[in-house]
Amino acid sequence: MTEAATPNAPTPEALAADLVDLLDVEELDTDLYRGGRSRGGVGRVFGGQVIAQALQAAQRSTEAPKVAHSLHAYFMRPGDENFPIIYRVVRDFEGRSFATRRVVAMQRGAPILNLACSLQTPEEGFHHQDAMPDVPPPEELPTEAELRARDAVHLPEKQRLMVTRPRPIEIRPVYPRKWFNPTPTDPVQHSWFRIVAPIGDDPAMHRAILSYASDMALLGTCMLPHGVNWTTPGFQSASLDHSIWLHEDFRADEWLLYATDSPWAGHARGMNRGQVFTRDGRLVASVAQEGLIRQRTPKA
Repeated sequence: MTEAATPNAPTPEALAADLVDLLDVEELDTDLYRGGRSRGGVGRVFGGQVIAQALQAAQRSTEAPKVAHSLHAYFMRPGDENFPIIYRVVRDFEGRSFATRRVVAMQRGAPILNLACSLQTPEEGFHHQDAMPDVPPPEELPTEAELRARDAVHLPEKQRLMVTRPRPIEIRPVYPRKWFNPTPTDPVQHSWFRIVAPIGDDPAMHRAILSYASDMALLGTCMLPHGVNWTTPGFQSASLDHSIWLHEDFRADEWLLYATDSPWAGHARGMNRGQVFTRDGRLVASVAQEGLIRQRTPKA
């Protein structure tokens, strides 16, 4: 199964190249970078884009052999697709084994995200990991694009075009979500994902792409027990914070399994956890996110 066909749609290679270009931040001055705007983006900037560009700014400010192994980000304001994002890096520490960076993402003079990143010189050590869940391989599953196209017939044209537009990340959910009239289910969902075409061998870019994709299919996990999603009238959701631990090397243009669960929700917040595995079962990243999940009374 392949991505749903769209008339005059860009090729997978073009979509992948656009994402690489988007995440390749421009150096304006020492420790000052600019992140571009998403091609065709409308309204609020996708949170994964801001995380990935901020990570790239931190990585660009640090020389090899140190590599990023963890990041912790707080969202403060929604980004606006009409403007680029400026990233200012603060070099808090530069040691022999570890380095730490702080990154402030700014738009129109106001911070929209703070990110702290730690980088380490690779070394050997003790090893253990969780086992990968037993799930069907991606070739046996429909793409999220196909599922969206099937359900989007119920949407107005403007929303339908937004939901079905070609995306640079291909997702194949193990448990397809109900986009309309969702019913309560266990707070667990697993999805295979990868960038839609091969990219180069820069490990920093592969880490940035995983960081970008990690904001997909995560916040929705804490909504599953409550039978709500973004189509529910009066429902409001947004990422509040996002943390990633990068354990092992991987390629973002090869299939990765994103196994997520939600252990808790309350006080208009939901907690979500994720683990990213390669096809051969290596745990390459862990993710945690708390998000706003608020039900407002629909206006009469």
